[in-house]
Amino acid sequence: MRLLAAICAFCAVANMASAEVAIRIAYLRVETSRPPTLSNLDPIPDDLGLAGARSGLKENATTGRFLGHLYELEEVIVSEGEDTLEAARTALASTSFILLDAPASTQKAIADLAEAEDAILFNTSSGNLSLRDSDCRVNLLHTIPSDVMRTDALVQFFVKKRWSDFVMISGTHSADKLYAAAMKRSLTKFGLELRAEKIWAFDADMRRNAAQEVPVFTQEFGDYDALIVADEVRDFGRYILYNTWEARPVAGSEGLTAVTWAPVVEQWGAAQLQTRFREEQERPMEPQDYAAWAAMRSIGEAVTRTNSSNPQTLRTYLLSDTFELAGFKGRPLTYRTWNGQLRQPIPIVHPRAMVAQAPLEGFLHQRNEMDSLGLDKPESQCKAFEE
Repeated sequence: MRLLAAICAFCAVANMASAEVAIRIAYLRVETSRPPTLSNLDPIPDDLGLAGARSGLKENATTGRFLGHLYELEEVIVSEGEDTLEAARTALASTSFILLDAPASTQKAIADLAEAEDAILFNTSSGNLSLRDSDCRVNLLHTIPSDVMRTDALVQFFVKKRWSDFVMISGTHSADKLYAAAMKRSLTKFGLELRAEKIWAFDADMRRNAAQEVPVFTQEFGDYDALIVADEVRDFGRYILYNTWEARPVAGSEGLTAVTWAPVVEQWGAAQLQTRFREEQERPMEPQDYAAWAAMRSIGEAVTRTNSSNPQTLRTYLLSDTFELAGFKGRPLTYRTWNGQLRQPIPIVHPRAMVAQAPLEGFLHQRNEMDSLGLDKPESQCKAFEE
């Protein structure tokens, strides 16, 4: 385990004792091996997610400076093979606020620690639906959308376009399978169905063979309205576009995508957030950065409004009707009281522009239109938030 230096300088730490409200927040990343992919055109930043937390901390500090609120970020990186739970216990000994970048199973194990009972944990990396459903934890909030929120957004677009005939190519990695399952769930939810599915199991180099292999692979699909690609690890999807037997739209993990955040989101003041982040971090803001930023800003907003650092006070406010987060998505963001998921619009984009933002017009809901995306209260098996 490597404990990186805290962002604030020593003098700021020394002043914490005299500040009216002092908030120490930990960002805990559990490093995991990533599957090999056919292309390295999309390198994963070393500070993915962490950069978003740093950016959110800076915004908190700007407001806090005028209110006597002092924020500190502790960066905890757990390498493969190291004791993740021990690292979490160490972090919990000094703070009740942790942003988690870890697999779903690890997040559950951390949330179940006795030391975490009164803490507020934020899931900033896992879209696994189970964390919002049967495996939910009352001390775990989610600023990253679930996979189903993203697939619901895309299927709303399908409905608006009156597309009804779909085929899908799915990868073999666990993230691909979860996304494919989420897509099937969303299609069913909105009265559509998947006509055919094929599994991508090629081990050939598609950089040279895509033009020969992909048309043959997709020929038996026949005609369709859209081809859905479930390739969350960014392995083969890029080679599907423009190589299919039928010239039809590609959507899902490639082509037309539904995402947490993207550089092409520029409305509602988002361009200013994009610019600030790029200047500070020297790269574009990725979806996981946005989720970490939203978690950090949620803490900052709650502290500002309550003038408190007490975890229970802040949790009560975060889950109240009073809390709102300005998330640069055109609508205030709030937390679902039945499973801790941050409600948020989902941009539907291609690499050069935003096409739409869900929930789309016409998809109504009795409480909040954003609850048309993802697991709604009547569907939820989460019982922890009822206690």
